[in-house]
Amino acid sequence: MTPQARVQAAIEILDEVIAAARRQGAPADRIITEWFRTRRFAGSKDRRAVRELVYGAIRACGPVPISGRAAMLRVAQGDAGLSALFDGGRHAPAPIDPLEEVAQGGVAPDWLAQRLAAGGVAGAEALALLDRAPLDVRVNALKADRASLALPESGEALLAPQGLRFPANTPVEGWDAYAQGQIEVQDGGSQLVCGAVEAQPGETVIDLCAGAGGKTLALAAAMGNRGRLIACDVDRARLSRLAPRAERAGALIAETILMNPNREVEALAPLMGQADAVLIDAPCSGTGTCRRNPEARWRLTEVELGRIAGIQSRLLDLAVGLLKPGGRIIFVTCSLLDEEGADQFAAFLARHRTMRPEPIDMAAGEKRGQGIRLSPARDATDGFFVARARLL
Repeated sequence: MTPQARVQAAIEILDEVIAAARRQGAPADRIITEWFRTRRFAGSKDRRAVRELVYGAIRACGPVPISGRAAMLRVAQGDAGLSALFDGGRHAPAPIDPLEEVAQGGVAPDWLAQRLAAGGVAGAEALALLDRAPLDVRVNALKADRASLALPESGEALLAPQGLRFPANTPVEGWDAYAQGQIEVQDGGSQLVCGAVEAQPGETVIDLCAGAGGKTLALAAAMGNRGRLIACDVDRARLSRLAPRAERAGALIAETILMNPNREVEALAPLMGQADAVLIDAPCSGTGTCRRNPEARWRLTEVELGRIAGIQSRLLDLAVGLLKPGGRIIFVTCSLLDEEGADQFAAFLARHRTMRPEPIDMAAGEKRGQGIRLSPARDATDGFFVARARLL
């Protein structure tokens, strides 16, 4: 592909990404993969270059652009070399009309940028959401130790006890250590919030929103495979991915429970009053992971945010019934919005006077309400809110 053809390809892909964001369709990475699947002429360098153009344009635009061309023009405004590729030649984008619309910049759509700013995420804090995230791994303590594990590349030690950081796109999933379950891909912030559970060998621990099990595997390692670890979720496809991951990691999961949305209590009834700890890695806006999924900020609406916050509230209430006396709830969202963090947890404590908030000893983050917030700008992690409370 010529450089001009790569730009035109990126514009076409961006059109699909924008349309998908408006209708809650496929994510950008899947759209890119499918686009190239039907265009075998594109080589690996072409695919890499087009992907960089697409994600560069997504990060450059705050509100949802009117078109892929408008998004690419936003990038071209500051890049004379890119602007020159709009030459109207074969497979090239049409020449730039000085009067045509260019996408608006910014951190996010205006309403979301305002919500973030209201919670103290503005300026450099907000701009860090547009950076590219590194690749972090957790050394699996069931099979290895960070201090002695030999890897093809040397990683940067993170504050998380078994965490290592590598440049983005490091091919860790091709390493023997990955195939043997000695390492798992997991953001350093995610590793730290798992540590806030303080899961102990012999305990009964419930991962209430386990998904594909990234945090479940970290809990298994912390427990040394001693105790009862239960992974629950409402998404069959995601939960089904846990079993092969657990086998590779040597992690013993006592059971997995597939729940029906809004009827979770039926599936969890046998566990009521038995848990030492319940981790709620709740569904959320994902504003803390914009570095990894930059188009997610185009998908979020105020209505959807309200719906998700309602789910978080309901899960917190449900978790109380799962605790034995002295048991603890650990509430986590990968969000930087207070309505999914400090405010949500404060409302929970107001509803449940038998729950006492506890301080969390964490090597990073800043206090936010009764919890701790991690941010990309300050902590070089994904954005998280984490708080813990114990049943009296």
